[in-house]
Amino acid sequence: MSRTKLSFATCNLYNLNEPGLRIYTNANGWSQGEYDKKISWMGSLLANLETDVWAFQELWHLESLQNVYTAAGLTSDYTLLVPPNHSGQKIICAAAVKSNILVGEPEWINAFPDILELRSGGDDDQASDISVKINSFSRPILHFQIKPRSNGKRIHVYVCHFKSKRPTSIYREPWYSAPTHSKHNEAIGSAISTIRRTAEAAALRLILTEQMKGTNTPVVVIGDLNDSQQSNTLNIITGQPNYLLSGLSKGGSDVDLYSVGTLQEYRSQRDVYYTHVYNKTRESLDHILVSQEFYDNSRKRIWAFKGMEITNDHLNSDDHKENGSTDHGIVRAEFEYRPA
Repeated sequence: MSRTKLSFATCNLYNLNEPGLRIYTNANGWSQGEYDKKISWMGSLLANLETDVWAFQELWHLESLQNVYTAAGLTSDYTLLVPPNHSGQKIICAAAVKSNILVGEPEWINAFPDILELRSGGDDDQASDISVKINSFSRPILHFQIKPRSNGKRIHVYVCHFKSKRPTSIYREPWYSAPTHSKHNEAIGSAISTIRRTAEAAALRLILTEQMKGTNTPVVVIGDLNDSQQSNTLNIITGQPNYLLSGLSKGGSDVDLYSVGTLQEYRSQRDVYYTHVYNKTRESLDHILVSQEFYDNSRKRIWAFKGMEITNDHLNSDDHKENGSTDHGIVRAEFEYRPA
C-alpha cells in the first residue's frame, strides 16, 4: 500500500446516545424523532466528507455510531474505535479509521503520568505555595496508530476532549455556603474548570514528549480542546513552535506541534474561522495539531499540508435538535506524501 494522500477530521457529536437513554440530568434523553434526525444529519456529513481518520467526542453509545455509519453507507470501509461495552453510561472519545491503514489496538488513557506534579513553593518571594490535586482526564484520551504506507512510519493519533469553559458546579461541595459563595459561583466555577483543563493539557504534553522526543515519531493530536488557538491550553500542548522562517531555511521541532489552523492562514487571505458559537461569540475550540513530520518547512517533513476546511454553516441555527446537527463545527485537514 502506497497512499499519497491522508486526511483527518474531528467532530463533537453533541451527546450522541440511543433514544430514551439518560444524558446527564436529562432522564429521557433524545426522542426517537430527534435521534433519527441526528443519525441522518451525521450520516450525510460523513458520506460527503470522505476522510481517512475521523475523531469523535461526546459519544454515549456504540450502537449510535454504528447506525451513523450504516446511514452513510460506509460500514465496510471503516473500523470503529469504541469500547465494546459502551452502552450509554458516559461520554467518550471515539474514532473511525479506514480499515486498511489501522494497525495495533486502541487504548483509552485515563490516568495522568505518575511524574506529573502540579505543586510549587513559589518561584519568588512574593509567590505563595500552590498545589493542584488531580490525577486523571475528565474524558479519557483515545490513542491509536495508523500506517498509510507499507514502507512508512506508523503515525500515533491522540483524540482528546478537554474540560469545557462552563463553570464547574460548586453548590454540592461540602464547603459551599449559599450566603457566602452563591454570588461567586461563576468566578469560582470558571477558575476550577480552567485549572482542570490546564492540568489535562500538561498531562497530555508529558505523554507527547515521552512519545516524540528523540524518536522522529509522527504524531497527530485532534479533538475538542475547548480553548482557542492562542490560549494557554494550546500553548502548553503545542510548545509554541516558530512558524515564520526566513528565505529557504528549514525548521521543525522535535517535540512541538503545529496547528493546521495556522498552516491554513498561510494558504489564504483570510484567517477567520470558528467551530463554536456561545452568546454570539465565535471561537475555534476544535483543533488538529501535527508534529514536524507534517510541517511543510520541516527538515524532517514526510507529509505536506494540502489544506484545511471547516464545516460550520449549521452553527447559524440555535436549535440543533430541530435539524439533528451538532453544536460544533467540523475541522478537516488533508496532507500529501512529500518527504523533504
